[in-house]
Amino acid sequence: MSGPDVPLAPPVRAGDPATRLDGLPVTRRHVRLLLGSGVGWTFDAMDVGLISFVIAQLAVVWGTDATALGWVASAGFVGMAVGAALGGLLADRIGRRQVFALTLLVYGVATGASALAGSVAVLMVLRFVVGLGLGAELPVASTLVSEFAPPRIRGRAVVVLESFWAVGWILAALVGYLVVPSGENGWRWALALGALPAVYAVVVRRGLPESVRFLQARGRHAEADRVVAELEESRAVGHGGLTGAQVRDGGRSDGAGAGGPVAATAVETGADAAVAPAVETAADAPAAGGRPRLAELWAPTLRRRTAALWLVWFAVNFSYYGAFIWLPSLLAADGHTLVRSFEYTLIITLGQLPGYAAAAVLVETWGRRRTLAAFLAGSALAAGLFAAASGDAQIIGAGLLLSFFNLGAWGALYAVTPELYPTRVRTTGAGWAAGIGRTASVLAPLAVPQLREAGGTGLLFTVFAAVFVVAALGALALPERTGETLT
Repeated sequence: MSGPDVPLAPPVRAGDPATRLDGLPVTRRHVRLLLGSGVGWTFDAMDVGLISFVIAQLAVVWGTDATALGWVASAGFVGMAVGAALGGLLADRIGRRQVFALTLLVYGVATGASALAGSVAVLMVLRFVVGLGLGAELPVASTLVSEFAPPRIRGRAVVVLESFWAVGWILAALVGYLVVPSGENGWRWALALGALPAVYAVVVRRGLPESVRFLQARGRHAEADRVVAELEESRAVGHGGLTGAQVRDGGRSDGAGAGGPVAATAVETGADAAVAPAVETAADAPAAGGRPRLAELWAPTLRRRTAALWLVWFAVNFSYYGAFIWLPSLLAADGHTLVRSFEYTLIITLGQLPGYAAAAVLVETWGRRRTLAAFLAGSALAAGLFAAASGDAQIIGAGLLLSFFNLGAWGALYAVTPELYPTRVRTTGAGWAAGIGRTASVLAPLAVPQLREAGGTGLLFTVFAAVFVVAALGALALPERTGETLT
């Protein structure tokens, strides 16, 4: 006896796994993947955000000068640069999920250990180790989500993932406001909370699936089929789930069942994939033993996008980290009390969430390139307004605009980055772009004291505005991949 409600053993499916994956509606498994990755992203942001409050208090309780504090911040970013480059290469060799869990463990343990640091030198070393984990995790997580999301909402899914950064930064601002000023060891208690990712790493390792495209590229076709089958048999969000017949047909629908219009769109882009696949198949995939090489990012078909992408990543990192890592300290240096500067930073941070929300809509309507360029131009305008701000209301208003536009730009940047490279070198490309960007985040905290001494906060944010303009021009040189199938 057979029928749509009878279990299939083994199921017979049409098309290769990647094609079937792209034809699925959004299922509960997709949501679990996004939330699971997003929680890790939240811990990342919380850790990076906390250091801005830590260095502001260390200037008071340890009497550490600005140059030494700049090195404390930059040490973490040196680690992030190294971690991003190595993590991307490693994820293209052993898998996205494995590296994601490992990096959470590394930076969670190192952050907890940082709470015990007794000197600036020890804190710098531990921040470097923290950075290794952070730098590797971010591009790997965004690539994993990008490779699972249906093409029609892929950019939006990555922006939603990136929006967890705002959640983490807001948590950091709350901890900074409530915990750090509580006493001389307030900064230690704040960093001790960063050990939570070490526990979460176990959950990640057990709960998240491996990338289907990675498995295919490495010749592990049975595992790829199994992952897609689990998604096909998962309930569609807001619908009744896929029927047994739809599972046999690769999860495709005529638009009236579980998948609705979303699945119907997938049919239009890949219904004939069983005959002539439009994505990488077993026959087209590299040999399982082949290893991705950095030189492939500079092949004739990729070199222009790689150059433009590295420029954007460098410029965005320089202005973002230069501004936000030092923001509490800059406000304190301009005459505000430590608690008041933390309060203003918390308010300004709230502008990040609507920025992500706007970018999540626009990346699928305007496209990645136009959205990225527009938000970077808005960031330049906001930085210019901050440079000219005088009263508290102007500072908060300009800061909120900077948070809105800058974090919206980050969302669009993370959405476009994995789409620019084929599966074989996707996390290598994303990791190296992030790594190049992190070199700017190393330089920015070191440059801030010198720029402020030379011309005050006005000169500092004028420089940031100019760098944002450069980033916007670089964004316009990127190719548009909105809605296209990943190869």
